[in-house]
Amino acid sequence: MSETSITGDPRRPAGAPPAPAEPAPAESAPAQSVTEDGGGTEGVDGGVGLTALLVAAARAIETHRHDSLAQDAYAEHFVRAAGVCADWPVRSQQVPDGDANPLWGRFARYFGLRTRVLDDFLLRSAGTGVRQVVLLGAGLDTRAFRLDLPADCAVFEIDRAGVLAFKHRVLTELSAAPKVKRVPVAVDLRADWVTALTSAGFDPDAPSVWLAEGLLFYLPGPTETYLIDTVDRLTTRGSALAFEAKLEKDLLVYRDSPIYTATREQIGIDLLGLFDRGPRPDSAGGLAARGWSTSMHTPFDFTRVHGRGPLPEPNDALEGNRWVFAHKP
Repeated sequence: MSETSITGDPRRPAGAPPAPAEPAPAESAPAQSVTEDGGGTEGVDGGVGLTALLVAAARAIETHRHDSLAQDAYAEHFVRAAGVCADWPVRSQQVPDGDANPLWGRFARYFGLRTRVLDDFLLRSAGTGVRQVVLLGAGLDTRAFRLDLPADCAVFEIDRAGVLAFKHRVLTELSAAPKVKRVPVAVDLRADWVTALTSAGFDPDAPSVWLAEGLLFYLPGPTETYLIDTVDRLTTRGSALAFEAKLEKDLLVYRDSPIYTATREQIGIDLLGLFDRGPRPDSAGGLAARGWSTSMHTPFDFTRVHGRGPLPEPNDALEGNRWVFAHKP
């Protein structure tokens, strides 16, 4: 359920110095390494990378709903361009049981709602004068192409080269043009992404807004803490951060939930096998202790606001999901 794709074991103690990495380009076009083949587990065809395609398929289905909460005209092209998921649905009409399907109905609705809520969060931040957007584990995010952000915004998309390569190829074939300055930053989040980001033109002294969408629960707790601490270090007053967390103490309690079962059986993705099952840090509390103002919500809170989306069910894999919004005054 991630927008990102991370390989290997990204365990790194909080505060440990990151490993060296190649700096990313400061131009809007991807670096040379980003235009290489994006296949295999280094791209989107396996592991956590495959979940980026799951989210893209969900956004495509949401786009074609009559009561759509979010529009992403590029999403279905990502799905069709990857052979591993060429037969996945991109419209609810292509699902025999439609919205009753736990994966392409309820779970897809969840991703559509999440997309809308985070779109609104970015647009509100831009409305306060923030002109730097950082997408941690950007995956197949197309906000630089589809959101009406101020023309002087820069969107920094951090992900591995293989993921960005696949994305670059599909968008180039569509002759897609970003609405704002788009800066792909080809670096693994296990490596020195800070140097890569600042080398690409990010200014820590200017306000910024950050998204970690569908990312943190794939990381070990210490790595999450390091990531959040680093965002705090790279931000100044007026900055904002939104991220998704899971609060369950034992994820395996929901092993047989309809969502996880349908995802395993219908498309072969075992989400619980990809999630890190170690103790989770209190990242929202850590930010609050540093002076950030934070709020935490269930997805169901926004279902009620928008009048559509998932609501609680028995044996619900979404029960422990929380969306956290933080602002640095």
